Amino acid sequence: MAAGNSYTIVEYFGGEDGYACGYCKSEKGNFSHGMWAHAMTVQDYQDLVDRGWRRSGKYVYKPIMEETCCPQYTIRCHALSFQPSKTHKKNLKKMSKFLSKGEMPTECDGEPMDSVCEEGRPREAPKACSSDVQEPVDAVAPEKEAAPQPAQPDTPQQAPKPEAPIRGPPAMPKPGVGADPSRPPCRKAKDLRKERRQLKEQQRQQEGGASSAGSAPACAPPTQSRTLEDLIAESLPEDAKHRLEVKLVPVSFEDPQFMATFDQSAALYARYQTAVHGDAPSECGESEFRRFLCDSPLEEETAPDGPEAGYGSFHQQYWLDGRIVAVGVIDVLPTCVSSVYLYYHPDCAALSLGTYSALREIAFTRQLQGQSPKLCYYYLGFYIHSCPKMRYKGQYRPSDLLCPETYAWVPIEQCVPRLESAAYARFNQDIDAVDERFLKDLDRVLVLHRRAVMPYAAYARKRRGPSDEREVEQYARLVGQACAERMLLYRA
Repeated sequence: MAAGNSYTIVEYFGGEDGYACGYCKSEKGNFSHGMWAHAMTVQDYQDLVDRGWRRSGKYVYKPIMEETCCPQYTIRCHALSFQPSKTHKKNLKKMSKFLSKGEMPTECDGEPMDSVCEEGRPREAPKACSSDVQEPVDAVAPEKEAAPQPAQPDTPQQAPKPEAPIRGPPAMPKPGVGADPSRPPCRKAKDLRKERRQLKEQQRQQEGGASSAGSAPACAPPTQSRTLEDLIAESLPEDAKHRLEVKLVPVSFEDPQFMATFDQSAALYARYQTAVHGDAPSECGESEFRRFLCDSPLEEETAPDGPEAGYGSFHQQYWLDGRIVAVGVIDVLPTCVSSVYLYYHPDCAALSLGTYSALREIAFTRQLQGQSPKLCYYYLGFYIHSCPKMRYKGQYRPSDLLCPETYAWVPIEQCVPRLESAAYARFNQDIDAVDERFLKDLDRVLVLHRRAVMPYAAYARKRRGPSDEREVEQYARLVGQACAERMLLYRA
């Protein structure tokens, strides 16, 4: 990876002040620690995510689990073992029906569409000047992201076109005179399916008994359930009325495809935020879109055993009939694909794109695992049991929740009973288990002071004014000893 000559550079913020919660609507009940990441390697972010951290743009935050009103537990799905549920299959069939016949569902299933609410945000601007964090003088200079460049004159720009409404279902026919009394009453589809399964099982048993009495026929191959990839392929018929494509675009202002679709993507984000979340236009303009979903601290990295597209931040664009109707923002990390956010065209709400995009991202994770064997998890952000509408993330099984005390992964089936009793819970049932990466030596924490990299012990001897040992110790305890010895904590 490129991380061999690159540093993560952060500024740490405390978590003493509460702020508004987007889940229970408490005005000051949400508490979290935060850092502003000027640059971050994908390995450092992977380790931070595995300790309960999460990013919003370049701001990285960690909920204070025992104090916050709605504890947020990191959740991951075992992508290789994932089996679609009936609900997931229904979602894929709904998409297939829309694409093949043009029939838009009349109702939405009500599942939240975005992958994570933007809860973490800095309460103050970063203190560091850009020159202070660019080139440490006595260490390898970190590879900084290039400043955003304007599109070249020959780069094709796609100006937003007036959008035609996405067609929904035709007008409903007028009601008739009711059911025909001469015909048998209607039955539920669920009962009919159950009856057919029982009939098939009886036929198999009868055939098995007959074959055992005579000569044994050739064994038929066992019936295998269709994979997620099979179901997704079936949802994309070739002779369809609509055409859906998914394109992976790196989040880089130097990438021609990203720049060519930037205006269209930003306009879609603004439309989604105003229609779905009720934001004012001033709250979801281009600058907010850039800060929240385009400015990533993750540096693009490649590795011989890594995915072909490399590691870093990406936009998965969903193109319907030649225009973007949804964008899934993801981070590709050494062992996982981490879902950041999803925004979509409001006219497509009935297609349940939250579920559909999650299934596509799980399939994408499985695809990347074929290129990089250790990349096998799909992170869905935070699971919030105290907020019923956010429990849907637990439906992607098998999945684990992160223990907030030992940072061990525990199957969600073991965690839910504890969360039924209390909003905050320790999941690791081993009472002697502790955080294996706990802070052992504060003096070894790396800091960046006056463009020089040094251990905290050397910095403490040089610094003037009141001691900052308590703040640095809190930071190092939260990121863990390993990260504290690799990342650079900015000191003014």
